[in-house]
Amino acid sequence: MTSTAPDTSTPAGLIRLGNAFCDAKALLTAVDLDLFSLLRKGPATTEEIRTALDLHGRGLSDFLQLLVALGLLVREGDRYSNAEGADRHLVRGEKGYVGGFMLRSDRNLYPAWGKLAEGLRTGRPQSVGDFDAVLANPKFLAQFVHMMDALTHVLGPELIERIDFTPYQSILDIGGCRGNMAGQIVKANPHLVGHVFDMPQMEQFFDKHMAEYGVTGRVHFHGGSFFEQELPKADLVMLGHVLHDWDRDQREFLVNAAYKALNPGGTLLVYDRMLDDDPRHVENLVISLDMLLVTDGGSEYPVSELRGHAEKAGFTSITDEPFSDFDTLLIAKKP
Repeated sequence: MTSTAPDTSTPAGLIRLGNAFCDAKALLTAVDLDLFSLLRKGPATTEEIRTALDLHGRGLSDFLQLLVALGLLVREGDRYSNAEGADRHLVRGEKGYVGGFMLRSDRNLYPAWGKLAEGLRTGRPQSVGDFDAVLANPKFLAQFVHMMDALTHVLGPELIERIDFTPYQSILDIGGCRGNMAGQIVKANPHLVGHVFDMPQMEQFFDKHMAEYGVTGRVHFHGGSFFEQELPKADLVMLGHVLHDWDRDQREFLVNAAYKALNPGGTLLVYDRMLDDDPRHVENLVISLDMLLVTDGGSEYPVSELRGHAEKAGFTSITDEPFSDFDTLLIAKKP
């Protein structure tokens, strides 16, 4: 998918691009206020919105009109309601909700991007706090979990449609958070046994979530560090949006760990927002800079690097293909 950036050959286009953060912040603020959940209950006037959200009122009409202009709200007379996409994906508690990712962007990425120049000068992360602090705080960890769910809610159905899981008896999701991806796959393929490997702090969110999917006892959580502990064995192993958190040597280590975890004849699936030689892939370059700002050594990476790691580990029949809007899916077989 290519960029839809303004025409940067004109002063107006350059100024518009320079102010694009304003559009993003309007969306992030609406999610933070939970405006879309309020409007799911029915259309509301400016005054009704002001009262329900306990706002001052100054600037509110302009804010709501901006959301209309951005295609997030619809105005009929003096009442506002959710546009179709916002109603489907930005109402808290709905299955398609991606607001968890928006909240993370607002609270973590938005301040960090304000320090991009410092990150480029030093090569050091610029986000407030580190992931150890997130793991130690149940509130922050819950926000992170919901952010990850927002991604796998979108990617899960596509992966289930794309991959034939019938030849496999077991799957392992490395760095699978609270099991949202594994839960979807096992629910859709009742013959499978699922395993999720992630930090022990994720387990507190796991059992309830698997019960909601109706797969209790069929998906198992394993806590630990994948750099220090042996991974559970499985016929199919997944690394989804995990490798970009780490540097090149660590990515190679994890591909080797996945190879060891696979049963003979098994399959590795890796999906990430990988890079290629096309500079128009703005979204993936932005995510790679996210990794600069929030990790010690992470980045997106070219698919050629991953293919090299897979070949060196011993994988054969390595293929890659576009996946979802921005990802690349690599499929590799263990002899």
